[in-house]
Amino acid sequence: MVSPGDSTDVVSPAAPAAAFVDDADAWLMALRGEGAERERALAELHELLLRAARFTVRRALEQRTHLREAFDDLAQQSADDALVAVLAKLDTFRGESRFTTWAYKFAVLEASVALRRHAWQGREIPLEDDGWRSLHGGDPSPGERAESRELLDALPAAIEQALTSHQRRVLVAVALEDVPIDVLAERLGTTRGALYKTLHDARRRLRAALEARGFELDGDVGRAGR
Repeated sequence: MVSPGDSTDVVSPAAPAAAFVDDADAWLMALRGEGAERERALAELHELLLRAARFTVRRALEQRTHLREAFDDLAQQSADDALVAVLAKLDTFRGESRFTTWAYKFAVLEASVALRRHAWQGREIPLEDDGWRSLHGGDPSPGERAESRELLDALPAAIEQALTSHQRRVLVAVALEDVPIDVLAERLGTTRGALYKTLHDARRRLRAALEARGFELDGDVGRAGR
């Protein structure tokens, strides 16, 4: 078992696998095939993804030393999930980069998701729909513009009147509590896409409510809550 301290664990992005090197056609043919050739391609692809996942998790260890004990599990699960994702997306490969570079990105993404989930493991996610009330009140700082203060003061009423309870809960969790979207989706038993749709609708309704009150908005009112 490779530990976080093993120097052999560090690789540069998209290091080519031994048998297929950078031949994208060979990779695709083998992965879409059958028998021993496919099994060999799967094994080498998984090894590539595992190296990528370990590299990503290792970098996170620099700031999160508590992850050391979970290093192998996080890397292995990320590589497993990345392999499934790559196989499901083979038809989307367009040859605009090396196949190994393309596949490597799946492992980086899965490892990043796993790290976010692990960081929130055991932590309570606030799902009250009245967390937006913390936006209200307080004296403006010396450099704060009066119109910004007026907008901030108007937000609570707009959120309460324009958004549904579910929209408020999602907006509070993501925009105010900084809960990662994938973590929230897992806790709520839904998908990232569904939550993005909820946020989109909430921001659209919130923007309309504020503009109806005479505010001119340039940015995304729901993206930053603090």
